[in-house]
Amino acid sequence: MQVTLSKTNLRILAHADQALTFWSRLRGLMFTSKLPSDHGLWIKPCNSVHTFFMKFPIDVIFLSDDLTIVEVYKRVKPFRITKLVRTSTSVLETNAGFIDQFQLSCGDQLRFAP
Repeated sequence: MQVTLSKTNLRILAHADQALTFWSRLRGLMFTSKLPSDHGLWIKPCNSVHTFFMKFPIDVIFLSDDLTIVEVYKRVKPFRITKLVRTSTSVLETNAGFIDQFQLSCGDQLRFAP
């Protein structure tokens, strides 16, 4: 799926894989050696993440039902756990630096399209 920022129609990710099953959500990006710069992982449902067994830091974007950003975590290092974000129903995991690169903040809305 492609991901765009609603307010500018700017494509911010060329490809976001989906993790929709229990096992794919649990695995996430574990054991992944590298994430291409224009790729991410959309985990749904999700309101907290861990970075156990990951090999690189990530940016974590928590989204509400309408894909509005409700919380961001920048540069989450391997072997960490985020707090529970009660208003989140999904999470977009990206390379560290992604949030700053696109100046994403709470209140911004994303769109996912095939």
